[in-house]
Amino acid sequence: MAPPLVLLQDIHLRFGATPLLDGAELSVSAGERVCLVGRNGSGKSTLLKVAAGLVEPDSGTRFFQPGTTVRYLQQEPDFSGYATTLAYVEAGLGPGDDAYRAQYLLTELGLTGQEDPAHLSGGEARRAALARVIAPEPDVLLLDEPTNHLDLPAIEWLESELKGLKSAMVLISHDRRFLETLSRATVWLDRGQTRRLEQGFGAFEAWRDEVLEQEETERHKLDRKIVAELDWLRYGVTARRKRNVRRLGLLHSMRKDRRDERRAVGNVKLAVSEAEASGKLVIEAKHIAKAFGEREVVKDFSTRILRGDRIGIIGPNGAGKTTLIKLLTGELAPDSGTVKLGTNLEVASLDQKRAALDPGTTLRDALTGGGSDQVQVGGAPKHVMGYLKDFLFTPEQANAPLSVLSGGERGRLMLARALALPSNVLVLDEPTNDLDLETLDLLQEMVADYPGTVILVSHDRDFLDRTVSSVIMAEADGVFREYAGGYSDMLSQRGRGVEARDKSAPAAKAKGGEQKPEAGKGAGGAAAGGKRRLSFHEQHALKTLPKTMDDLRAKLEKLAAEIADPALYARDPARFDKASAALAETQAALDAAEEEWLRLEILKEELEG
Repeated sequence: MAPPLVLLQDIHLRFGATPLLDGAELSVSAGERVCLVGRNGSGKSTLLKVAAGLVEPDSGTRFFQPGTTVRYLQQEPDFSGYATTLAYVEAGLGPGDDAYRAQYLLTELGLTGQEDPAHLSGGEARRAALARVIAPEPDVLLLDEPTNHLDLPAIEWLESELKGLKSAMVLISHDRRFLETLSRATVWLDRGQTRRLEQGFGAFEAWRDEVLEQEETERHKLDRKIVAELDWLRYGVTARRKRNVRRLGLLHSMRKDRRDERRAVGNVKLAVSEAEASGKLVIEAKHIAKAFGEREVVKDFSTRILRGDRIGIIGPNGAGKTTLIKLLTGELAPDSGTVKLGTNLEVASLDQKRAALDPGTTLRDALTGGGSDQVQVGGAPKHVMGYLKDFLFTPEQANAPLSVLSGGERGRLMLARALALPSNVLVLDEPTNDLDLETLDLLQEMVADYPGTVILVSHDRDFLDRTVSSVIMAEADGVFREYAGGYSDMLSQRGRGVEARDKSAPAAKAKGGEQKPEAGKGAGGAAAGGKRRLSFHEQHALKTLPKTMDDLRAKLEKLAAEIADPALYARDPARFDKASAALAETQAALDAAEEEWLRLEILKEELEG
C-alpha cells in the first residue's frame, strides 16, 4: 500500500472538561476517497481542521508527505479582501496551476466571476468556495459538507467533477447518495475515537450496528462480572489476604472502567404532536399561476392532495418551490386559478433558513417563549428539560444562547419547535440540512408514520426516495409537473434529472429568441440515453383506464335513463338541467379517456416494435 500523504496519529483535543478527540486517527493515501462520519458534535469538522493544520491538537502526531498540496473547504469561507469571486478563486491557485480553471469552474457552478463576495447568498458562497479548492486539483481535498446550500443540479455536477479528479479526498456530508457514490473507505468518529472500514459508505450502517451490538454484549458481560465480584466481596472473603487485596483492586478497576465508559450517544426522540384529523381532501389547486414582474414563477399548475399523501417538491434554486408551497397552503394568493383548502387543517412548518431563531435567545426560551419551564407538546405541558433531552440537548445547554449552537443543533431545535405544534399537515422546507445520519433515519421514520399530510422541499435524493409518494418537479419557466414515486422514479419517468435554471432565458425570450436544451442532456450534462419506454404514469394509465371507461359508461347509462323520463322536466326542471349537464360532462370525460387509452396502446405497440 502507498505511504499516506496525510497521517494523523493519537490525536487528543479537549474543549472544556470533556475530551472531543481521544486518540483519533486518520490516514489518507494517494487517490483514496474516505468519508468521515459521526454524530453532530462528535468532532468531525475539528478533526478535518487538524488535518488541514488549522487547529493544533493537545497531543498527537500530524504528518504530511513533503510537497503534498492540501485544500480544505470550510463551512463558512472568509471572503474578506477580495473584490470579486474570480479574484477569490484565483487566490487559491498555485504557481503552476491552470489559471483558466478558476473561470471555468465558476461558470460551471452558475457564477460569472464578477460577483461581489460581500453580497453572496449561502448557495453562491458555497459554489465560490468549491471552485477555489477544486481549481488547483490538489493532492488531497478535505471537504466539509460540500453539498450544503447546493441545489440538485449543482450536487450532481459536483459528483461528476469529483469523480474525474485524481485527488485523494476526505468527505464529510449528510447526503447519503453523495457519500455512496464517491467514497471507497469509511472512518467513523465516535466518542472521540476513530474506526476504519475499508469499504464505502454503503456498507457503513450495517457495520456500525454490529459494532454497537458487540459493545452492548461486552457491557453486559462486565456488569455480570461486577455483580459476581460484589457477591464474593460480601460472602467469600477468606484469610488469604494478599489474593483478596488484589481481587478487590480488580473490582475497583472494573467499577472505574464502567463509570468512565463513554457510551454511544442516544437517538433523538422524534414524536409529532397530532391534531384532529383533517378532511380527506387537503388541497386542490386548479390552473394556478403566479408572476413577479415579468417572470412567471408558477404557470398553470393543478394538483389534488389527499390526507396521508407525502409530496416532495424539487428543482433548482430560484425555480419557485417555496412560492408554490405558499400558494398551496394559502399563505399567498395566486394571480389566476383557484386553491381550495380542506376542512380542519392545522399546519406546522419548518423554515429552512432558521429565520425564526434569534441568536441571542437561550435554548430554553426558544422552546417555551420565555418565563416558563414548560413547553406545550401537542397541547399538553412537558418540562423543557425533558423535551430538550429528547432532542439530545444537555441541561448545560438550556441557558446557552443559540449563537453557540452548531448547524446540526440548530436543525434539531427547529424540528423540536415544529413538532411540538399540533398539526395534521407538515410543511418541511429543507428539513435534512445539517442533520446527522441517525437523526435523518428517525426523521424518515417519523414522516412515514405521520398520520397526516406531508409536503417537503429537499435536495436529498435518498431522503426523497425513502419518504415521498409523489414528486412535483420544477421543469422550467414556471412549469411544475407531478410524477408518481420518489426521486429515482421521477428519473426513470422523465429520462433525466434536474437541470439548473437558465437565468438568461427571460432575456432571450424578450429578444424573440427561444432557448432549446441540448438533446439528450440531463443533470450535470449527463446524457439521458437509453431506449424510450412507457413512464410510470403511462403504465398506470393503461392499467386503470379500462375500468375508468367502464365506470363512465355505466354513469352515462344511468343519466340517460334518468333524462329519458318524460315527466322529469315538468316535475323538476332544475334536476333535469343538472342531469343534462352531468351527461355532457361524463360523455366528454369518456371521449377523453378513450382517446388517451388509444394513444397509449399505439405508443406501447410502437415501443415494443
